[in-house]
Amino acid sequence: MSEAASTRVALAKSTTTRKTPRRSPSGTTGTTALLLSLAPLLHEWLPRQRWFAGKGRPVTGFSLVAVTEILPLNAAAAGPGLLHLLVRAHQRSRPAQTHGDCYQLLLGVRTTLPPHLAAARIGQVADGPLAGRTLYEGLHDPRVADLLLERFRHAGSLGPLRFERAAPIEPGLTPRVLDTEQSNSSLVYGDAFILKIFRRVFPGTNPDLELPLALAREGCGRVPAPVAWFEAATPEALTLGVLQPFLHGARDGWQLALAALAAGRDFLPEAHALGRATAEVHTALAAALPTPALLHSQTRTLVTGMVERLETTAQAVPALAPYVPGLRTAFDAVTALGHQGRGWAAQRVHGDLHLGQTLCGEDGFWSLIDFEGEPSKTLPERRSPQPPVRDVAGMLRSFDYAARSHRPWSPDWAARCRAAYCEGYEAASGTDPRGEPELLRALETDKAVYEVLYEARHRPDWLPVPMAAIQRLATAAV
Repeated sequence: MSEAASTRVALAKSTTTRKTPRRSPSGTTGTTALLLSLAPLLHEWLPRQRWFAGKGRPVTGFSLVAVTEILPLNAAAAGPGLLHLLVRAHQRSRPAQTHGDCYQLLLGVRTTLPPHLAAARIGQVADGPLAGRTLYEGLHDPRVADLLLERFRHAGSLGPLRFERAAPIEPGLTPRVLDTEQSNSSLVYGDAFILKIFRRVFPGTNPDLELPLALAREGCGRVPAPVAWFEAATPEALTLGVLQPFLHGARDGWQLALAALAAGRDFLPEAHALGRATAEVHTALAAALPTPALLHSQTRTLVTGMVERLETTAQAVPALAPYVPGLRTAFDAVTALGHQGRGWAAQRVHGDLHLGQTLCGEDGFWSLIDFEGEPSKTLPERRSPQPPVRDVAGMLRSFDYAARSHRPWSPDWAARCRAAYCEGYEAASGTDPRGEPELLRALETDKAVYEVLYEARHRPDWLPVPMAAIQRLATAAV
C-alpha cells in the first residue's frame, strides 16, 4: 500500500468528532514542553518566511494558542506526523500589538527526512516530546497534503479544528505547492482545486471566505465559490484555509499586461473587460451585504486614517516628506465636501484589487480572487464597508505599475488602460468612477502611500514606481 493510501486508511478510522486534543507521544498533552522544545527552531525559521509580518523586529518569545495532532506522532514509527499549531510571536517595538501576531503552522515530523523534502527542513528537535525528530514545513510533503484533502472530504471536527464542505471533492488528486510570492501558502490538487492556507490569522471570519460565499449566494460567477474550508474554535473563531476551484489554464492580469507591453500592443479590450468584471462583483456585493451611507462623521474617520498613514509613512520613508503638503490637498478636498454635506455610498469591497488579483481564462472570462484585503490592516478594517471607488483606485495604480515595469516607460499606455477600465466599469454599472474625482484622487493617493511603505520595507528597488505616482498626485489639480 502506498504512503498516500495508508494515510487515507488511517484517516478513515479517525473521522469521528473529537472533543479533546490528541495527546503527544509522551502520553500527555505536554503543550508547554512542546513549545519550549520548538522555540529555538521557530526563532530561526519563522522570521525568514515570506508571510511573516514582523520583519526587522526581533522575536522575544512564543505563546501557544492551540495544538492539534492531525496525523498521530507514533513514537514507534519513522513518520510522518503532522502537528497543526497556532502560535503567537511576540516582538518588541510594537506597543499597539500587545498579544503578538498569531501564525498558523503545519509542521511535519519525521525520524529521517527523505531527500525530496530536504528544502523543507526546519531543523532537528533537541529535547522535549519530539527530541531527535526532524521538523519540516509540512505542506511540501505530498502525504501531508493528501491528508488535508481527505480531511475536507470527511468534514467534521478534530480537536479545535472544524472542517466544512459545500460540494463534493474527488479523492486521490496529486498535490503540489504553488510557488509564488504571497502572504499565504497555496496547494493545488490536480487541476481541480486550490487550497489557500492563511498564515497570519485573526479573530473573525476572513473576507476571503466571507465574500466569495456571499457572492456565490448571489449567483455571481466572477469569483470561484468555496468548495470547503476549515476554522479553529479558539475563544474567537479563526478562519484557517479555503479550498476553491482551480482555474486551469487561466493567467493573471499582471502577466497578461506585461506580455502586452513586451509585444508592443495595447491592453484596452482586457482593461475594459476587467472594468466590467469589477462592477459586476461590486453590484453583487451590494445586493448581498449592507450598504451604509458614508456621511460626514464616517468621511472624517476615512480621511483621518489616510492622513495618519501619510504622516507615519513620511516618518518611515524620508523621500516622501517633501510631497506631504501636496498630498494633503487630496484629503482636504474630501473633507471639504463632507463639510458641505456630501456623502458617498459604502459597501463591502475587494480591498486590495490589482492586476495580480485577477485571472483571465482561456475563453477570455475574467475572475477576481484573493479577497483578504490589505494585509497591513486589521481584520475589522478590512471587513468595514468602503466606497467602491477604493477598488477602482487600486486597479488604476496597477496599470501604472505595469507600465513603469517596462522599458521604455509608457505613460500613455497606462492612461489608456485606466480610461478603458473606467469605461468598462460604467458599461456594467451605469456609474463612471471618474465622476467622483475628489474621492478617487484621495483613494489613489492613499494607495500610493501604502505602496511607498511596502516597497521601502520589502522591495527597495521598486520604490521609484510609487514615488513617480506620488510626484504626480502631489501636484494634481482636481
